[in-house]
Amino acid sequence: MEEVRNDTEKKYKHIIELEKKLDEIQDVDVLLERILTETRSIVNADAGSIYVAEGNNLKIKYAQNDTQLRALPLGEKLPYLFFSFPISEKSIAGYVARTKQSLVIEDAYKIPADSPYTFNKQTDITTNYITKSMYTIPLVMHNGILLGVLQIINKLDENGEVICFDEDDDAFLAHFALAAVRALKRAYDIKETHRKMLKLSEFRDPKETYAHVERVSNIALEIYDRWAFDHSIPEEERHVYRDNLKIAAKFHDIGKVGISDIILKKPARFNDEERSIMKSHTCIGALLFEPPATELDRMSMEVALRHHERWDGADAGYPGETYESEKNLAEFQVGEPLLDVVPLKGNDIPLCARIVAVADVFDALSHKRCYKEAWSLDDAFNEIQNNSGTQFDPEVVLAFMRVRERVEKILLSFADSE
Repeated sequence: MEEVRNDTEKKYKHIIELEKKLDEIQDVDVLLERILTETRSIVNADAGSIYVAEGNNLKIKYAQNDTQLRALPLGEKLPYLFFSFPISEKSIAGYVARTKQSLVIEDAYKIPADSPYTFNKQTDITTNYITKSMYTIPLVMHNGILLGVLQIINKLDENGEVICFDEDDDAFLAHFALAAVRALKRAYDIKETHRKMLKLSEFRDPKETYAHVERVSNIALEIYDRWAFDHSIPEEERHVYRDNLKIAAKFHDIGKVGISDIILKKPARFNDEERSIMKSHTCIGALLFEPPATELDRMSMEVALRHHERWDGADAGYPGETYESEKNLAEFQVGEPLLDVVPLKGNDIPLCARIVAVADVFDALSHKRCYKEAWSLDDAFNEIQNNSGTQFDPEVVLAFMRVRERVEKILLSFADSE
């Protein structure tokens, strides 16, 4: 009995530590992925999915499966998923969303015929996986608003055998779900504030659509995850960096709010002075986060300021080392051309900016603009590859090319509205 009590205390202590980590995460998507990962760890579950509520639909955000992941080469992820389905009692997740009550299933293939919900075997058939025990939890705020659904699959014992979820799991997960909802509510509030800032940028420059910044942000995260794996970055360092990068990448062109419409929306080519003023959007964007109060502010500042620097230090890169110090940046006058530029080069350019540079250029190439048609995906990928070592960091490009399949799915997931 004493041993059981000690194990329970250790489990709750572990959950409290996990809750603290959730409270430090600012980006909704990063938080959702972390919630799924940590929930699985609490009950030693092999797989799981997390869905968000969007109107009358559930949309999948992340799926994890350790058995399937072990079959992939090291560093690779499971396929990028994006689909939604109506909230209905016919599906297990839909039933939980509708009733807002947790549901434990001992064997997905032995659900009673009179149950309102059924198990969709198609995913198991496609992936050659066998789903057995399931625990599905609604993520509901105190006011009754549904945020999403968390589904945990195949609890494992110490020998790796699938077993049923028990009453202890119910207590642990109910406690953790409350903390997850609190963290999600806070992250959604942060996201809404950022969305409004980015919408302002879109009003000023129609090219900077919200879909564009979402694609750049998500592509940047995929690049970093692969780069971090290739460079053996410690797990906790990765968690913190990717959370900041996911948000900071969205602000890469926020400085365009400070560029005159006469220049920003000019239908003809810029003259030299106009081009220099246009380039100053990097400094204006950086000034929005000056002085940086948090690490997110600092990374947002670096991304906005440095995402047009070139790896080879060629003259086309800007704004350069003239604005290297915060003091010199503060002396910049909005509406004025950039001062003479001595570009940064190589690793002097912050990693976050080197990553966003690739994501931003690729997305611009692969989508239609008022001044050009969209390039084919092959041509856009080839252009990034061809500029490896000149415009772009070769190791960042290598990471980008290794996640091509996921990048292509991101383009489909965040398509421009017609």
